[in-house]
Amino acid sequence: MTSELDVIVAGGGLAGLVAARHLAAGGATVAVFERRDEIGGRVRTVERDGYQFDRGFQVLFTAYPAVRRELDLEALDLRTFSPGACIARPGHRSTLSDPLREPTALPATLFNPDLTIGDKLRVLRLRRRLTASDPSSIFDGPDTSIETYLREQGFSKQFRENFVAPFYGGITLDRSLSTSKRVFEYTFRALATGEVGVPAEGMAAIPRQLSRRAREAGATIETDATVTSVSANGQTATVTVAGEKRTADAVVVATDPPTAAELTGLESVPTEARACVTQYYALSEGTDLGTDGRLLLNAGEAGPNQIVPHSEVAPEYAPEDATLVSATFLGDRAESDRELAELTAEALASWYPERLFDRIELVHTERVPFAQFAQPPGVHDDLPDVRDPAGPVYLAGDYTRWSSIQGAIESGRLAARAVLEDR
Repeated sequence: MTSELDVIVAGGGLAGLVAARHLAAGGATVAVFERRDEIGGRVRTVERDGYQFDRGFQVLFTAYPAVRRELDLEALDLRTFSPGACIARPGHRSTLSDPLREPTALPATLFNPDLTIGDKLRVLRLRRRLTASDPSSIFDGPDTSIETYLREQGFSKQFRENFVAPFYGGITLDRSLSTSKRVFEYTFRALATGEVGVPAEGMAAIPRQLSRRAREAGATIETDATVTSVSANGQTATVTVAGEKRTADAVVVATDPPTAAELTGLESVPTEARACVTQYYALSEGTDLGTDGRLLLNAGEAGPNQIVPHSEVAPEYAPEDATLVSATFLGDRAESDRELAELTAEALASWYPERLFDRIELVHTERVPFAQFAQPPGVHDDLPDVRDPAGPVYLAGDYTRWSSIQGAIESGRLAARAVLEDR
C-alpha cells in the first residue's frame, strides 16, 4: 500500500474515527469530515458549571472485543458500576447482583423477592453457558425476541417484568423485550465477563482518544464540514463538502443511519429509531440513594425507566459539593422538561417514602431522537455490508453490525480493511 490511495471519511463518530486510523496506518491519505463542531457522533459529553452530562445514558462495556482492541482502557481512567441493579417500585426496593463477582452481595441477591429460586439458578446456568461461548457466533442461527427467549428458558414473569424489562429497557431502549435475543446474549455475556463504566472525563473521552490515534496515524479531521452528496464515478468517488466537490479513490460513509441511507441510496440501512430523553438532576448535598453504585431500575409503571447515581460512581461528573443523578425516559416524550422532572421526583418519593425529595434541581436535559436503530428479531440478517454501496463507496456504522459501541467500532475496522483490500 502506498500513500497514493486517497480516502475521504464522511462522519467523525466512533466508526469513522476507527476507519480513519486503520486506513492511515495502512498507508492511505485520509481526510475525515464531520458536520458538527465536535467529533464523536452519538457519543458526546456536555461540560458546564463543573458538571459532565453525557448525551443520554451511555456506558462502556469493557468486555467488548472491539473495545479491547481499539481503546486504551487504562488511559480512559474508567469509573465502574457495581454489578447488578437495585429494583424499585412504590414502597419497595431490593438488590440483585452477581455473587460470583461480588460475594458480599450474596445475601441480598439470594433473598431478593423479585425473582424466584428457579430464576436465580437459571441465571447461573445461562451465565455459565454464555461465558463459555464465542461472542462472534451469537449473531448466527435462528433468532427470536428477548421475551420469547427468556420465557422458553423458563424464567418467571416476575423476573422478566421486574428486572429484565427495565434493565434491558436501558440497554435496548425497548422495555417490551421485543428486541432480538442476540442483543441480550451478547450484552449478558459482556456483563458477566467484564466491567461497565464511564471514563472519568465523560463518554466524550472515547472519541477524543480515537481521534488522537487517527491523527497520530496520519489522518486529518475537519469539523463543521458537512458532506451533502456522494457519487461513484468508475474507479473514483466524488463528495460535496461544504458546497465544494472533492474526488477520492474511495469514500467511507460513516454518518448516522438516516444520512447514510440518503447519501448511498441503500434501502437496507435501518432508519427506524429508538429515542430517549435523559435528564440530569442535582440532589440535596449528602443525598444517598443507597444503591452502592448500581443502577436503580423502575419496576413500576410510572416515571423514568432507570435512575443512575452518576456522582457516586464517577465523582468527576459533578462539583465536589453536589450529588448528580440522571433519569432516562424511553421514547419521544411529549412532556416538557419540567413535567418529566416532576415525574422523576414523584417516582423517587414513592420508592423512598422515608425521605423527602423536595429539592431536586433539573440541571440538564438531553432529548435523543435517534439513540439506536430498532433491532427486532432477524434484523441483523438483512443489515447492509460495508461494501454494499456502488463503486468505491463503503459503509462504516453500527448499522452494518448491531446497535452498540461494539458494532460501531468493529464496523470502522472492517470498512477500512475492505478499502485497503479492494483499492
